[in-house]
Amino acid sequence: MTPPILEFEKPIAEIEKTLEELKSHSEEHGMEFDKEVEKLEKRLATKRKEIYTHLTPWQRVQIARHPKRPFTLDYLERIADDFTELCGDRTFGDDHAIVGGFATIGGIKCMAIGHQKGRDTKENMKRNFGCAHPEGYRKALRLMRLADKFGLPVVTLIDTAGAYPGVASEERHVAEAIAVNLREMFTLRVPVLAIVLGEGGSGGAIGIGVANRVLILENAYYAVISPEGCAAILWKDRAAAPKAAEAMKMTAPDLKELGLVDEVIGEPIGGAHNDWDSTAEALKKTLLKHLRALRKLESEELQQQRYEKFRAYGAFAEEAVA
Repeated sequence: MTPPILEFEKPIAEIEKTLEELKSHSEEHGMEFDKEVEKLEKRLATKRKEIYTHLTPWQRVQIARHPKRPFTLDYLERIADDFTELCGDRTFGDDHAIVGGFATIGGIKCMAIGHQKGRDTKENMKRNFGCAHPEGYRKALRLMRLADKFGLPVVTLIDTAGAYPGVASEERHVAEAIAVNLREMFTLRVPVLAIVLGEGGSGGAIGIGVANRVLILENAYYAVISPEGCAAILWKDRAAAPKAAEAMKMTAPDLKELGLVDEVIGEPIGGAHNDWDSTAEALKKTLLKHLRALRKLESEELQQQRYEKFRAYGAFAEEAVA
């Protein structure tokens, strides 16, 4: 199945189509078009660089949501030496929108937990499009407590538009489940590392995001609300989402500048969906660097660092009133 073409990618797609037709014509008629092919390939490389090095915030959001972008299990398959999934919250049931279990990454045993989306309609129904119910967050907390008990670092992989806001989710107290996770993650005595893979939406993301280090992929975003939601509130029009995305400073470069993430992990030209393996390799390398540094800290230092990190989020100015 051909990956969908985003609006800003159309100039690239047109060159690729022309290049493919030229190569096909050459093979079919036994004619050589080497010089023309070379010119088109150079033009294609230039166009790709031109577009992908000058992405707008909204274009980055579109890449973060690309259906062919790798998800949590895709990364674990590539970066983990082994992964044993654990299921259920021991209270209500198992939420497939969040997966987790024991993993070994670069020789380091840890607890890996992350949001999981689906590739097709059937799997998306099972995974609820990566939007977890309360039992998903309670499962995540159960696994974090297990990791804490055995002294294992916790690695969370964030990729959700937000926690599921439906009636069943509210009936089982999704806000309370997320709030408890926030409180309890501050008390963990082991290193906690969070990585935003694609979408980092609202409480659904922060529910597994209280970490000593927060990393983010180059074309991912992290925000309290989606750009469409922000546009609907401020401009009364969801079509103003591109304007909202820019105003919200929600993309990786802005978040790094604001001090809300610790490091941006580079992606290949065209985004992670164009090269899963190299993206996974870059993620693993950065993850291990931070994990090794955090493992040198004592439990009290880890807790204090986590507390101070999140207390420092946000900025305000005071002005004396005459």
